[in-house]
Amino acid sequence: MDTAATLDAVAEELAEARRVLFITGAGISADSGLPTYRGVGGLYEEDLTAEGFSIEEALSGPMLHQHPQITWKYLAQIERTCRDARPNRAHQVIADLERRGTAVTVFTQNIDGLHRQAGSSDVIEIHGRLHHLHCTRCSYEVEVDSFSDLELPPACPRCNALVRPRVVLFGESLPQMEMEQLLRTLDAGPDMVFSIGTSSLFPYVAEPVLWASEQGITTVEINPGTTPVSPFADHHITQGAAATLEALWQRLR
Repeated sequence: MDTAATLDAVAEELAEARRVLFITGAGISADSGLPTYRGVGGLYEEDLTAEGFSIEEALSGPMLHQHPQITWKYLAQIERTCRDARPNRAHQVIADLERRGTAVTVFTQNIDGLHRQAGSSDVIEIHGRLHHLHCTRCSYEVEVDSFSDLELPPACPRCNALVRPRVVLFGESLPQMEMEQLLRTLDAGPDMVFSIGTSSLFPYVAEPVLWASEQGITTVEINPGTTPVSPFADHHITQGAAATLEALWQRLR
């Protein structure tokens, strides 16, 4: 089946779907000017950081505890890359589907907040949100627009303990509440499951697609390459996310 025919088939099913789960990774934000995972801020292009650590070590929970200035240095570099990004057509179409009346849930690995900016309301940010800061000791928390005015590493204005973003660093556990929210979404029975712009290397990202395939639920992968979930996708569209979702939206109108 060629791309146009695949888009026609997916759009036909999407028009009838009442509940849709979108699983998204870094690729969906590429058209917002954000590089995919290994390229974020150029951090992942070298084997070691300036301090002699792998980036996974620098951005880990133990490093934040032992040497917070190192972790915050690279968090700030990521934040500078994300700061001025805006939702692209892929984020907007997903939000438009919700406004159209479809019950849409977004399960995203991204910490850029672009799904919420686009208007999606049911967003499971499994890796957290970069601009949501909280104290590691007391209940202080705050949402910031940027890190530019922060003294790094930042201290809590209430108790002077370390403040950190509410993101999952390497070596840390996934948030239980968000995982439970995903399970509730699956229990509700989505009519379609999309995997967009993710390598699907983490089990918790791939498993919803595999589960949907076993249940006979339509699965769609939008990714220029192949991934571990590609054999389980009913439809695989090898185009960018923004162009593909816009093409689907035009077919729905």
